Amino acid sequence: MWENFRQLLVLVSRALLSNKTRSFLTMLGIIIGVGAVVLIMSLGAGAQSLILSQLDGFGGDLIGVLPGQSDAKGPPSSVFGVKVTSLKLSDAEAFRNTKNLPHLTAIVAYYQTSVSLSWRDQSYDTTLQGINGDYLELDGGELAAGRFLSKEEMSANLRLAVLGSTVAAELFGGNDPIGQKIKIKNQSAIVIGVMKERGQVGFSNYDNLVFVPLSFAQKDIAGVNYLSNIKVKVDNVENIEESMEAIRQTLRERHDIDNPEDDDFSVRSFRDALDLVTSITDALRYFLAAMAALSLLVGGIGIMNIMLVSVTERTREIGLRKALGATNSQVLSQFLFEAIALTLIGGLIGLLAGVFISYLAALIVRSLGYRWDFIVSLSSVLLAVGLSTLIGMIFGYYPARRASRLSPIEALRYE
Repeated sequence: MWENFRQLLVLVSRALLSNKTRSFLTMLGIIIGVGAVVLIMSLGAGAQSLILSQLDGFGGDLIGVLPGQSDAKGPPSSVFGVKVTSLKLSDAEAFRNTKNLPHLTAIVAYYQTSVSLSWRDQSYDTTLQGINGDYLELDGGELAAGRFLSKEEMSANLRLAVLGSTVAAELFGGNDPIGQKIKIKNQSAIVIGVMKERGQVGFSNYDNLVFVPLSFAQKDIAGVNYLSNIKVKVDNVENIEESMEAIRQTLRERHDIDNPEDDDFSVRSFRDALDLVTSITDALRYFLAAMAALSLLVGGIGIMNIMLVSVTERTREIGLRKALGATNSQVLSQFLFEAIALTLIGGLIGLLAGVFISYLAALIVRSLGYRWDFIVSLSSVLLAVGLSTLIGMIFGYYPARRASRLSPIEALRYE
């Protein structure tokens, strides 16, 4: 048995090496398909790890309240930029005053919008956050210069601003921003502080934010009376679920909602955010990998076409082998193994190419200042090898079967 297998390997090797260029071009579709699948799976895993590590910066003791209804797993419509005005400052104040929420240690109301800043002849487009309450206790951050807004200033309609590190650098260059008057849209504000570089946390780039008192942001800059979201912090992770339900009940009472299906708000915990991000990134990763795998079908069709051409070119060889005693199964095995060898070698080359490009991508992203894990899972490797072998078996079977059924007499007559 081993001798037969060795002879089969020799025959397959000779057939593939006899026309190296054609063999490589035949494998190219498989190389591209497998490489794309491995690359997408690796980049998807790296992106998921990056997002989850950034969300981890929020801490597990936070609850977010967003305007707009959502189902149990999906985000509310406000996340996608749909204007929803159901949350008000009075809702956040109710959390602080009600006896049903004894575990809350910090509450912050937010209004967020895109703005254009200007100072002298410099301008910069960024994101503005109007805030109040316990911002530093909840969202953290350190100052590089000046000071942050006090709780009293956050609650008053004062024209003060604290800049993220990127905003300060873009707007002022090497000049000292503290005490300077800037324009936010058409409104003037005095810069009182600059934050230290913090980078991306969750879905926000804290270095590219400008912080102002909530009332100033709502009334003077945007002319609105609603909130973008409310964040609260609880004293213990074990009290998350109890506090979330109490928040829901409080908002339903305030918004005159009897049926939970009519909620005009969404309450989400840190764990909910992790689960949601994981499910979305997993679905996207596998969808893109499936799309990339379609190129393997094209590669498989190419394999079948080339193998059919090979059968035609080697008709006399097949007839000679059969005349010398080769059975149908031996001829079928030879051509089937040739197809499998082509796809398997192509799959291994594609695997190495996908891993290499994934590693380069990880280095590039890290050089941009992001934490990016280089991840190539065992499942990706097994998928690459398995798909390659399967493609070879499926698309190589018909040419191999056709070769095995050739009549030796007719084959030897073939010119």
